[in-house]
Amino acid sequence: MRVIAELPHPDCKITLFHMNQKYIIKFEQGTLEQSYKLSELDLTGGGANEVFQIIDEVFISTVVERFKSMRADFKIAYDKQQY
Repeated sequence: MRVIAELPHPDCKITLFHMNQKYIIKFEQGTLEQSYKLSELDLTGGGANEVFQIIDEVFISTVVERFKSMRADFKIAYDKQQY
């Protein structure tokens, strides 16, 4: 797996990887991560630049909201095991 780019963002770390004719977009926030895979065949030939167009602020805001849900879900599961 090869790192193509790291995109700066104040709410999460965004890394773009390339492996086996696929782009992998990984979002990290603390101990949580989300990843999305795109086949090169699903793109129109723009490569990494086309992937960057997909990762707009609207999409990133939904990813950040999902992190909040993930954190809340994990907290509930963790707290159940503490009693």
